[in-house]
Amino acid sequence: MAAESMFNQPVCVQVRCQGCEDRRLNVRVNIELLSISNPIHKKDLAVRLTDDTDPFFLYNLVISEEDFQSLKSQQGLLVDFSAFPQKFIDLLQQCIQEQNKDIPRFLLQLVSSASVLDHTPVSLNVVETNPFKHLTHLSLKFLPGNDAEIKKFLASCLKCLKEDKMMLEEKLRKTEEDLTRQLSYTQQSLSDKSRELDKLKNEWTSYTAALTSKHTQELTNEKERALQAQAQYQQQHEQQKKELENLHQKSIQQLQNRLSELEVINKDLTERRYKGDSTVRELKAKLSGVEDECQRAKQEVLSLRRENTTLDAECHEKEKLINQLQTRVAVLEQEIKDKDQLVVRTKEVLDATQEQKVILEESTEKKQSHIEKLEMTIKSLSAELLKANEIIKKLQGDLKTLMSKLKLKNTVTIQQEKLLAEKEEKLQKEQRELQEMGQSLRTKEQEVCKLEEQLETTIQKLEESKQLLKTNENVITWLNKQLNETQTAKKLEPSTGTHGGSRTDTSPHGMPDRPSFPSLGISHTVSPLYAYQGFPEAAHKQHVNSQCPIQFNTQLSKMTRCSDVQTMAATGHPANKENGDNLGLDSKYFKKKDDSIPLRGLSQNTLNSEYLKPYLSAKAQPSPKATATPASAYFPG
Repeated sequence: MAAESMFNQPVCVQVRCQGCEDRRLNVRVNIELLSISNPIHKKDLAVRLTDDTDPFFLYNLVISEEDFQSLKSQQGLLVDFSAFPQKFIDLLQQCIQEQNKDIPRFLLQLVSSASVLDHTPVSLNVVETNPFKHLTHLSLKFLPGNDAEIKKFLASCLKCLKEDKMMLEEKLRKTEEDLTRQLSYTQQSLSDKSRELDKLKNEWTSYTAALTSKHTQELTNEKERALQAQAQYQQQHEQQKKELENLHQKSIQQLQNRLSELEVINKDLTERRYKGDSTVRELKAKLSGVEDECQRAKQEVLSLRRENTTLDAECHEKEKLINQLQTRVAVLEQEIKDKDQLVVRTKEVLDATQEQKVILEESTEKKQSHIEKLEMTIKSLSAELLKANEIIKKLQGDLKTLMSKLKLKNTVTIQQEKLLAEKEEKLQKEQRELQEMGQSLRTKEQEVCKLEEQLETTIQKLEESKQLLKTNENVITWLNKQLNETQTAKKLEPSTGTHGGSRTDTSPHGMPDRPSFPSLGISHTVSPLYAYQGFPEAAHKQHVNSQCPIQFNTQLSKMTRCSDVQTMAATGHPANKENGDNLGLDSKYFKKKDDSIPLRGLSQNTLNSEYLKPYLSAKAQPSPKATATPASAYFPG
């Protein structure tokens, strides 16, 4: 008898019992086509109703071709027996599509004549609702399963669960082996990267020290030059002042008009200066606020990451954990390549920024000296204007006498006006250049800040990778320790299994050697070396009372074919009496960390081919007397 599964999905069913309110129930509908060839070739349609939450909920229906003919005549069906299963599946699919709606068009009803669904026949109706009436498309009568059928159904479910469990255990064992190899490779690569980073830091510190000494010398030289230029300008200013005092008596009337214009310009300049100072203060205040917000955002990110890790710890499903480990192993190599490229780019960006910084510092020093010169000229002009005002007050009485003389010396005043106009134009040009240099300085400072932030992010990532490396080293040391203890226990007192009982043998360390689990239906014993069956030759001397040499046990290689790896991992080991810690892995090593670097990128083939070649060759060479090999040889670092 061959069975072909055609449909196996949970469907929402409306349960109607006599004298009770309607309720909804998720029922798994399994449709199989049974072909029987002995003694006569015929096909039967088997429909089974089960509940995933209630293993004793079982209703069966077997429809043969003769039964279908009577069903067809009773309910007025228009399809043949060969097309009936597909049509029935189509109706179930429509019910699944409509089950989430408030008023579904297609609905499955499970009708019972009794008050409770308790081993009584029920009817499964496929009902279509329209504005006029409830139209029943199909009505099938199901019989409850007896004790033999329920036991058979539970046995099949248990068999499927055991097969899934064995597959998951095998996958977990392979992933653990791959991850141990991956840890050693990542540890070596990370040590190389840390050395390169230290070298870059030393070069950067020496280069910055040289730049600071060079800039201090240049600043002292520029200050001396500025003082010399200031003295020269003061001498020139005194000479021009004497000349202007001689010529000022002739140009008083025109200077009054000009004085008002200069006062307006001076007010504008002072207002601009105050506005610039206020904008600088506002920008500093905004910068401090943005830095505070950045720190708060970092704290929020840390808190969210912690919450995320606690939430991930609650997910105990084995399929999700295996998928996460596979994805982390799949992308690690790509992340390492990306980090190498990022380090090269940061080097290039640092070199470019250093060159730009040198150029900007030189230009800023030149512009600052030029600005100081301009400020000195403005101060001298303002002092001259104040003195001119005093002279104007004194000479107002002499204006009438000087009017006749001014007419004769108009030519001299025209030349003075030309000189003043030229000086004003020069002053405006210098002010424009000053504003442009200020804008360029701000842009360059922003670029330098961005580059420094990029450097800080790269340093933070490297620190996080170091922390992850430390945790991985702790896990590796713990695994070495457990491997050595279990192998010494196996060598000193080999385990002896019992048939049909639940007795467990203990090793010299107080650890159960091969426990059994009769409550789960597993009568065979379980090996404690579930995580290290791929390394039978690794051993170490860590027994407290006796220091005895340990040789390879050829029987341990046979233990790799055991299928009880995950059973021992699920039930846990007793406490290690020697060191006082648990023999099972702590749950914190299986938590997902968002701020950590995922283990991805290296496939199983590359690990087996490249990394384990020396260990496989060493294992293949025969020796007359194999001595103990320390576990550190298989776990470098």
